[in-house]
Amino acid sequence: MRYVFNFPDIGEGLEEGIILEWYVTKGQEIKKGQSLVKMETDKVVADIPSPKTGTIVTRFGNEGDTIHVGTPLVEIEIEGVFGEDAIAEVKATAKMEPLEEGSTGVVGTIEVAGNNAFLPASEEGFSIPKEAVAKVLATPVARAFAKEQGIDINRVSGTGPGGRVTKTDIQNFYLNNPADRPAVHLQITSGEALTFEPLSQIRKTIARNMINSKLNAAHMTVFEEVEVSDLIWIKEKYQKIYAEKNVKLTYLSFILKATVNALKQHRQLNSQLDMENNRMIYKNFYNIGIAVDTDEGLVVPVIKNADKLSIFQIAQKITELSEKARERKLTLEEMKDGTFTLTNYGSIGGIYGVTIINYPQAGILGIGKILKTPVVKNDQIVIGKVLPLSLTVDHRIVDGGEAARFVIQIMEYLSDPFSLMME
Repeated sequence: MRYVFNFPDIGEGLEEGIILEWYVTKGQEIKKGQSLVKMETDKVVADIPSPKTGTIVTRFGNEGDTIHVGTPLVEIEIEGVFGEDAIAEVKATAKMEPLEEGSTGVVGTIEVAGNNAFLPASEEGFSIPKEAVAKVLATPVARAFAKEQGIDINRVSGTGPGGRVTKTDIQNFYLNNPADRPAVHLQITSGEALTFEPLSQIRKTIARNMINSKLNAAHMTVFEEVEVSDLIWIKEKYQKIYAEKNVKLTYLSFILKATVNALKQHRQLNSQLDMENNRMIYKNFYNIGIAVDTDEGLVVPVIKNADKLSIFQIAQKITELSEKARERKLTLEEMKDGTFTLTNYGSIGGIYGVTIINYPQAGILGIGKILKTPVVKNDQIVIGKVLPLSLTVDHRIVDGGEAARFVIQIMEYLSDPFSLMME
């Protein structure tokens, strides 16, 4: 019996992934749970395990190809399952099948069946029940090409193995059915004037999330400045001690601690709006996202239960997650369930920024570059060290007064950092 394994939704509503590396070849025997392929999604890089034991008959797609969720990854020959047993297994596995946790990179429950999931070793006298067929079989390249050309792939007759639609089938359909071509208006430009590069999975997600946030939240931004000479003194005093323990102490560690303490006193900032059920959701845990700038784009790992961590432990987590983010080793678990976000654009020279909320969270704190600025102390003008802050909130959830009180609370902690160590 032949079994077609489709690219599963490995979490967070992912729609597609890029093949980075194949671990198996045609004719290779594999075990259930064995890694088949390394896929890059818009959030993580993950190994996809085999749901069955058998022999690889076909691989769909080459390294670098984009594969959509629900389209075939591999075809597996499974011995000892025929006729009615195969039909029964179609129905049984066309739902969901749990995979055991292990070193495969993907754990939990994933979709392992779907479009014509099982094919008999010999197709003579055998047919798949209609209820097991969700949509036409096609190669990933053909699906991408059909989408690019605006063609409904379900209208194309396949000439590939098992009736699969190939790129050639799409090309022939396009040439023979001019009425089905979408109207396209192109402006031809010199090839040297423009450079085209495909969007990365991360960039697609950033674009989608930013638009989603702007469309669904009422953004309001408050700007403030806090004098942090004492904070600088404490950081410089302890950073060498932390470095000896392979931990980098940054201002972000103190700011995160101050933010968590302030969130405990201003629960609106640690909530979200549930319009469908006409209610507010107040979160009694504090999972703080930290925006990390990587070569691939901005990612936001989450420090879980930050209220239970010391400044040293927070610094450890920031160091660990930042390194994993830049090496593309973050897991989905490390990027979910955030309740509030910090973005430190000051680390690369920014002063102020109108930041975009990590929807559906209620707010995001932007951290600017510390500047030497004249300040008044004891009625005297002296050189101060000023940290700019930008707090953006969802104005549907947080009123202006509450936003001001929240950021002032953070400023009080940062201007008197000893209070952070006392709590």
